[in-house]
Amino acid sequence: MSFEPDRISQVVLRPVAVDDEERFLELARLSTDLHHPWVGLARTPSGFSAYLSKSDHVNAVCMVLCLKGQGDLVGMINIKDIVRGPYQKGVLGFAAFLPYAGQGYMSAGVALAVHHAFEHLELNRVEADIQPGNGASLRLVQRLGFRREGFSPGFIKIAGVWRDHERWAITRDMELPVVFRE
Repeated sequence: MSFEPDRISQVVLRPVAVDDEERFLELARLSTDLHHPWVGLARTPSGFSAYLSKSDHVNAVCMVLCLKGQGDLVGMINIKDIVRGPYQKGVLGFAAFLPYAGQGYMSAGVALAVHHAFEHLELNRVEADIQPGNGASLRLVQRLGFRREGFSPGFIKIAGVWRDHERWAITRDMELPVVFRE
């Protein structure tokens, strides 16, 4: 497992809140080129409101990653499409905000989110669907021990286009980094 564990102590993962709207939208607009064509984040007040309303803590948990102390938003992380019963799984989504991309914060944040999924949401499996050209996200899930499980052509419609995705997952029975365990 190769990520910067010291970044864990520099960030906090918390539920997204109404008070995050102004800064979230500012950073999402600033980061538009970074995210295109991988993900489309809310960039308007109505988009943010819709994003916030999806986070019911039953079917989806939408969070922001923040710097400790300063409190600035580093990125966003979701665990959506939560399925209970025999599945006990959720689908992970994440995006860094400029100027914090590429500094190891998102690796720490995704590690914290997976820990949250296993320990607090009591999930057994966390999946991540990533477009093949999104090298940064692919490297991130590899660093954290996710395994590649397949390739799905035309899997998710983003910005009006059906895009191919690699399917990655981590389960609680895998050898997990120490940060995932309490």
